[in-house]
Amino acid sequence: FGKDIRETKFFRHKTITFQGQDMVIARSGWSRQIGFEIYMDGTRHGPALWDHIMEAGEDLDIRAGCPNGIERIEAGLLSYGNDVTLENTPFEADMGKYVQLDRVPTCRARAALLEKQVPDRQLRAVEMSGDPLPACTEPWPLLAGGTHAGNINSAAYSPDFKTNIGIAMIEAAYWDAGTTLVVHTPVGKRDVLVRAKYWI
Repeated sequence: FGKDIRETKFFRHKTITFQGQDMVIARSGWSRQIGFEIYMDGTRHGPALWDHIMEAGEDLDIRAGCPNGIERIEAGLLSYGNDVTLENTPFEADMGKYVQLDRVPTCRARAALLEKQVPDRQLRAVEMSGDPLPACTEPWPLLAGGTHAGNINSAAYSPDFKTNIGIAMIEAAYWDAGTTLVVHTPVGKRDVLVRAKYWI
């Protein structure tokens, strides 16, 4: 697609034409590799595009792959439906820095978002003690003493960091880095440490 595609800045995109169809190539992706995503209008040109990419990358031994769930958690890349849903605000997702309500005064959600700029809960990186945990397929409750403090919604064992890692929605009273909580997992209780940031 040319050198100019490689010069596309992260979270920016360019429109190109392939076999007569316009498509958008975005410098994004669900990994820390800062790859590309291609958006097409329909599927008709998909097989030809796939073949073109595989042939162009043959000398690089290109292969099909998928996102790495462990790496996603290490980097703090959120999973819609898992870590956040329509019920969450950008402030709860710890993405308030991307919300510029003063720049878009006609935004339909402006009034509601202004009221929720200080969230009652927010996503945080957490570490869990003990042996490798199974995948988190449903929310695991977090407790501070006997009080509900939030839920871990994504978890995995990180071989790179040699610990259980997770993304948790935690109530404001308990989200400070260094706070210790307890999580109920399918294999029993584990100690949890709230982190200041993600691992990578």
